[in-house]
Amino acid sequence: MKLGFIVNPIAGMGGKVGLKGTDGEEVLEKAIELGALPESPKKAKKALEILIPIKDQITLLTGPGNMGEEEAIELGFNPEVVGEVKDKYLSEDTEKVAVEMVQQGIDLLLFAGGDGTARNIFNAIGDKVPVIGIPAGVKIHSGVYANHPRSAGEVALKYLQGEEMKVKEMEVMDIDEEAFRQGQVTAKLYGYMKVPFEPELVQNQKSGGIVGEEAALDGISDKIIEQMEEDVIYIIGSGTSTRPIMEKLGLPNTLLGIDIVKNRELVASDVNEKEILKYIEGNKAKIIVTVIGGQGYIFGRGNQQISGQVVKKVGKENIIIIASKQKLMSLEGRPLLVDTGDDEVNSMFNGYMKVRTSYTEEAIHMVKGL
Repeated sequence: MKLGFIVNPIAGMGGKVGLKGTDGEEVLEKAIELGALPESPKKAKKALEILIPIKDQITLLTGPGNMGEEEAIELGFNPEVVGEVKDKYLSEDTEKVAVEMVQQGIDLLLFAGGDGTARNIFNAIGDKVPVIGIPAGVKIHSGVYANHPRSAGEVALKYLQGEEMKVKEMEVMDIDEEAFRQGQVTAKLYGYMKVPFEPELVQNQKSGGIVGEEAALDGISDKIIEQMEEDVIYIIGSGTSTRPIMEKLGLPNTLLGIDIVKNRELVASDVNEKEILKYIEGNKAKIIVTVIGGQGYIFGRGNQQISGQVVKKVGKENIIIIASKQKLMSLEGRPLLVDTGDDEVNSMFNGYMKVRTSYTEEAIHMVKGL
């Protein structure tokens, strides 16, 4: 069996520094100026190391240098390199490497990145070969991704070992920028790719809004504001579900970013990880986050600024989860997910937590650290 392995080396770098992505050279340069470090290579290695037991039984084709070759060699693989090393990574490099890998007859493509990377792969090869994505981007709406880097490796291992698996057509999604400029976060469908599907290992696409959520969020925001404590730092997570809180406080809201509130006044907007750590130092703090509908993530998708280090300092007991009943129902019994990149922090969440679902009600829901 031939496995293709491609890493987008800059995917996810904009997350902790609050840039919501790393598309474009200017954004990447700003991320680096703010102290962003590569996230994707570490996550790619977590997936690939699952395949070490069969490394002598497969042919591994990788992108050059930091597009997969380096990670493979570090783990003891002897890869065949596709493409050439360049000074700077460009999204076109992913497309060129993917095309060449398909031409060389790969059976499966394992790639690390976010929705932009999934679009690059789709643009290049469509549904010619099965793929599985290693989640490493800032926002991940597409259904082609595993729910965790190790899960991606497990799916690949099962498939390459010939285990009977259903191959499903899964959505390639990305943020609709025009809708975003109008203040709405909606993902646009770009196409479908084939994915070896394991329900416990592959994530669902992010679901859109559900009729009736507006009334639920109205009540949730009233209760949150009513219970806000004096002199406590509130870290307000990203997304449309937390927006009503800021609107009722009469404060500007960063839709895809993190804001900080104290004594019902805005302290800072669109903060990154370092800024959050600075504001909470020596202060009691609470985190308000919502659930990504259809997927269930509360940390690790679109709010990487609230890092494992931030969560440790705030404490699990000071985390407030909000979501409408409809959004919880869209999970169809699956647990809420935590993927901070810190295994110790992730494991803290295994068990059950309260979720505020209306002004008067809370639900108890299972949480799983990945």
